[in-house]
Amino acid sequence: MISFFVIVSLCTLAVQGSVIPTNDIRLHTSRIVGGQDAPEGGFPYQASLRSLFNSHFCGGSILNKRWILTAAHCTVGQSTFLIRVTVGTNSLVSGGQSYGVEKIIVHEAYDENLIANDVSLIKLAQDIEFNDRVQPISLPDADTPAGADLLLTGWGRTSYPGDLPNKLQMINLKALSVEACQSLFNGINPVFESQICSLTKSGEGACHGDSGGPLVESGKVVGIVSWGMPCARGFPDVYTRVYHFKDWIVENQH
Repeated sequence: MISFFVIVSLCTLAVQGSVIPTNDIRLHTSRIVGGQDAPEGGFPYQASLRSLFNSHFCGGSILNKRWILTAAHCTVGQSTFLIRVTVGTNSLVSGGQSYGVEKIIVHEAYDENLIANDVSLIKLAQDIEFNDRVQPISLPDADTPAGADLLLTGWGRTSYPGDLPNKLQMINLKALSVEACQSLFNGINPVFESQICSLTKSGEGACHGDSGGPLVESGKVVGIVSWGMPCARGFPDVYTRVYHFKDWIVENQH
């Protein structure tokens, strides 16, 4: 029964400086379980979406000087006045550069009940200043096959329940076929061809706060953290498949 599994999207909401889980029964991931501290400056494309109180609630990827790629469930219903995007730091409490938001574009077919088409773009109010710690990441040139080596980074919880880490976390994962992923969820929640699944073993994977963050293959962002079972319980984590939405992402950057 679904109540035993508690599927949730992997994000958190920032309220007056604190971070609380969303009310969605699916876990929007917020922190990596079983990972390790990322090297300083090792992931210059990583972005942190924060409230005006500087509370991290989702991740994102720098696409170019003005655009951030993230999950729709991180931005739907949000006001541009209430979000800041921080880049250039591995720490949630210090460093980096913070930018205001000019525009939010949520995929027109986003379905919050199924967590489908979970992709969004954020246009910043000014150009990002690139340096050795702040750089864009490219979109994929090809689809991601089952068995591909993947790299996930984020500030999601390292346990569930638990607190957000201060330092950016990283973990190596393997892509799982959509068919195998559907079989493992066994009807608990649908998995679509427009999604990528990853699974290594129980005790490793995404958690609350990783939502919207980058899943990377061969130096290109191929996935956006979307949803899973909290947290790292041996079920797959599910990501928006960036290659499926590549045309939408390119066409909406204006």
